[in-house]
Amino acid sequence: MTRSFADRHIGPDRGELARILDVVGVASLDELATSALPSGILDDPATSGAAELPSAATEHEVLDELAALAQSNTVATSMIGLGYYDTLTPPVLVRNLVENPAWYTAYTPYQPEISQGRLEALLNFQTMVSDLTGLDVSNASMLDEATAAAEAMTLMRRAGRAKSPRLVLDVDLFPQTKTVLRTRAEPLGIELVEADLAADGLPGGEFFGVIVQVPGASGRIVDWAPVIAAAHDRGALVAAGLDLLAATLITPPGEQGADVCFGTTQRFGVPLGFGGPHAGYLAVRTAHARQLPGRLVGVSVDADGDLAYRLALQTREQHIRREKATSNICTAQVLLAVLAAMYASYHGADGLRAIARRVHEHAAALAAGLGEAVVHENFFDTVLVRVPGNAEAVVAKAKSRGINLRQVDPDHVGIACDEATTSTHVAGVLESFGTAQPSAPSAAPLPTIETRASEFLTHPAFTSYHTETAMLRYLRALSDKDIALDRSMIPLGSCTMKLNSTAEMAAITWPGFSRVHPYAPVEDAPGTLALIGDLERWLTAITGYDSVSLQPNAGSQGEYAGLLAIRRYHLDRGDTSRDTCLIPSSAHGTNAASAAMAGLRVEVVKCRDNGDVDLDDLRAKIADHADRLACIMITYPSTHGVFEHEIAQLCALVHDAGGQVYVDGANLNALVGLARPGRFGGDVSHLNLHKTFCIPHGGGGPGVGPVAVREHLAAYLPGDPLEPGSHAVSAAQYGSASILPITWAYIRMMGAEGLRAATLTAIASANYIARKLDEYYPVLYTGEHGMVAHECILDLRGITKQTGVTIDDVAKRLADYGFHAPTMSFPVAGTLMVEPTESENLAELDEFCAAMIAIRKEIDQVASGVWPVTDNPLRGAPHTAASLVREWEHPYSRELAVYPRGLGHARAKVWPSVRRIDGAYGDRNLVCSCPPLSAYAE
Repeated sequence: MTRSFADRHIGPDRGELARILDVVGVASLDELATSALPSGILDDPATSGAAELPSAATEHEVLDELAALAQSNTVATSMIGLGYYDTLTPPVLVRNLVENPAWYTAYTPYQPEISQGRLEALLNFQTMVSDLTGLDVSNASMLDEATAAAEAMTLMRRAGRAKSPRLVLDVDLFPQTKTVLRTRAEPLGIELVEADLAADGLPGGEFFGVIVQVPGASGRIVDWAPVIAAAHDRGALVAAGLDLLAATLITPPGEQGADVCFGTTQRFGVPLGFGGPHAGYLAVRTAHARQLPGRLVGVSVDADGDLAYRLALQTREQHIRREKATSNICTAQVLLAVLAAMYASYHGADGLRAIARRVHEHAAALAAGLGEAVVHENFFDTVLVRVPGNAEAVVAKAKSRGINLRQVDPDHVGIACDEATTSTHVAGVLESFGTAQPSAPSAAPLPTIETRASEFLTHPAFTSYHTETAMLRYLRALSDKDIALDRSMIPLGSCTMKLNSTAEMAAITWPGFSRVHPYAPVEDAPGTLALIGDLERWLTAITGYDSVSLQPNAGSQGEYAGLLAIRRYHLDRGDTSRDTCLIPSSAHGTNAASAAMAGLRVEVVKCRDNGDVDLDDLRAKIADHADRLACIMITYPSTHGVFEHEIAQLCALVHDAGGQVYVDGANLNALVGLARPGRFGGDVSHLNLHKTFCIPHGGGGPGVGPVAVREHLAAYLPGDPLEPGSHAVSAAQYGSASILPITWAYIRMMGAEGLRAATLTAIASANYIARKLDEYYPVLYTGEHGMVAHECILDLRGITKQTGVTIDDVAKRLADYGFHAPTMSFPVAGTLMVEPTESENLAELDEFCAAMIAIRKEIDQVASGVWPVTDNPLRGAPHTAASLVREWEHPYSRELAVYPRGLGHARAKVWPSVRRIDGAYGDRNLVCSCPPLSAYAE
């Protein structure tokens, strides 16, 4: 029998599925659909948009189609710059990191004991950024440079003393950064003032912050120390967008007094990718460390006193502080941050300096050849050339030679050199200007830019892995410390950790997709644009909306873009008072944070005891706010893991009051092929391509969060960041374009029937687990017919009250059984949310259930007094190999600790590399860069 791709993607075969459905109590997937979902929203498969989706194709057919699309793109020599540069990714990192499922299928390190590898790599990233910027603390990456700049803006406003709402931008900031800053500033009431700070100094009046670019968009290098000092004298903070490769040669802004540095690590081995994904960064002085948004990795100790890493301070901040959170960003760009950190480790300080000098030498050779036409004397990699009235012709001549330059205006051309630039490219550019090339790059007089005196990247992480053998073994050693999908089911509720197939992943490293600049001429990217067009059509068909933007490069950014669209829609209609966003108490924390960022006031709607939104409270809130109601944000199926049967009524109540309905697409894996939010009442949704549509989580990023809207909101979708008046939310028009082939391949190979079968299998598997475990751990919420959606919440609060065993104990003990833990304490404290996805077969579901049942029996041993609550296999978990050879004084055996189901159990043993981590110690003793070797010795 020939198996389709859907058969390979969906875990249970027909026989296994029959057994699952028998336990659930239905005869077929169709019966499951009618039992679990409200009849009023359930689509007829024949009219559900399926006709607009492609028929299912085989893996090899799809790879051939993707190859044709990639080959239709033009991989020109990119010398456009503006923060995007070609780079040479070491093959050892391509094969063993980017293309390695041990790295790309990992989830965010909320279980740090089984995430030590990627946490160490992220600590390396933070150390690299801190060293190069000259600042004390860096976070573990941002979404891209422009959004990092926006976070720097809001950080300075929070942290600074000045009361003024004004922010000064240097005229030489990247244009896409200015656009995203404008988008973010407007709803927050921040006034942006643009000035040529190098020529004219600071403007008059008060302001809370200043942002400069190092080097500038035009390429110029400026000594910003006097401006920074002047800003500080006037009570303002200063942020600098810094090119980290340039910082290997020039004095970093942190050493000149800047308070914040932001930027991108793209040129550290991360391909252009038509715009992303790329790891941005944000670094600050110690005084502002607790204001940092996003992820921060810190050093702590485990139960044995050994060094261990964990997320510090901001972990899940959005769920704790909601609309008062510092940011709505709950993920990062972990996979790309790890790649950049390993690039720095592989090259080391000397290697990075050598690359930077070579880049600068090529730029200097261009300047020598172009003479007095060069605008700026001091530059690093980018040369601005004055060609009155001739810029278009010069750019066209270079294009005919396979080189893309930047036309700044009719009179100026920008030329950016990078790691991939060669002497041949320099000659081609000079010929395009009608200028003879100097004899060799080294013959060009070099402006004196090497002003950096401080050391950087001196830690062994950056001095030990300069050979391929050493790097290969380092990557393997780190990945062995983690549990990713290549080793185990990851049953995380709300996170949808499903198969990321090899065929889906194959195309992302192909040059046709990975080496195209996001601002390249449109004719260079017909293949990528065709793929994007397909995805836009397919996603609107699947969701029932009319338009979609693929720009947001995370779910949080999709939320923000959707709420901005609602806000701008009301303002354009003259409804200036509509500023209230209703959010159920069970909602994802990012919902409230996104609403606050969009300038909306958050009003919480209560939930009933069964988890559903309380419609009586909703009616009361609507009446209370009347003309102020902007929208409601509702997750469907609900954050409690059930299909609320009153969803259509809820939408109608809000619409009747003049509000819009935002349906959070976090749980779309339970709807695809069954129901469409754009048809049952939604006006806007964001979709998580890294959940429902198979882009891997990468250890906490990349993600893609497209925003889909009904026709009346289409004009308010984010646009091209280089277009005047655009409301872009990311630096590139199509966000993280290079990973869109993953979702394209998934939909193309599954077809409409496969997508529907995947959704129903996910729902069936979740109900199977709920049925199997309910007698051991009560399932907290179910729908009208006793069904859950694609995830279920196991309630351990009674167990904890009776025995003292906590969800942390169960989560850590699961590592001894070889499993990643479910989601802890979300959306209800003291519970575990389990989502099996459609990709796990019956054997894996049964293994997980068996582990959970065995753990319940261990809990019973604590309850009966066999083991004390303070010393038992759960409280001692996880157990390392090293712990076995130390003094053993526990009332349970070593064998039970590490082989809880017996030595003969077939499941492969996973050895956690550290014991349970002391989080409080790490926050009290905050260390967020690589500790010295003495710390390891101690």
